[in-house]
Amino acid sequence: MAVKILTTFFMSMLPIVELRGAIPVGVAAGLPLWEAIVISIIGNLIPVPFIIIFIKKIFAWMRTKSEKLNSLVDRMEAKAEGKKDKVVKYEFWGLFAFVAIPLPGTGAWTGSLIAALLDMDLKKAFPPIVLGVCTAGFIISVITYGAFRVITG
Repeated sequence: MAVKILTTFFMSMLPIVELRGAIPVGVAAGLPLWEAIVISIIGNLIPVPFIIIFIKKIFAWMRTKSEKLNSLVDRMEAKAEGKKDKVVKYEFWGLFAFVAIPLPGTGAWTGSLIAALLDMDLKKAFPPIVLGVCTAGFIISVITYGAFRVITG
């Protein structure tokens, strides 16, 4: 059971995968849906404060280490830059919606990156990200529950 919990937890901390991948994996591994949800939400939220507080310093350090890392930072900043307009326009609700909609390129990691690049304070950025992660968790849970009901009959 510990392996299932840890796998779900650490998977939800990964960029791109986040809880969108961790909840179905946890349920497929045999965790109860509610447990996979709680573990995934907690795991998905752990990187958020670190991203918001430290990502600019990490990016600056990466730029000095190699051209490949500099190029990676450019791509990540461009991705966030391209998505920040709605966050800037709608602030709290824009950041919430961006994180809540479980589509590729959205989620807590990218939302945190956008918040950091917009110089949002952690106190201002964290609540909509938490609400967005919980909403995305609910959406993914409904999809996961439905899919497993169809598969298992």
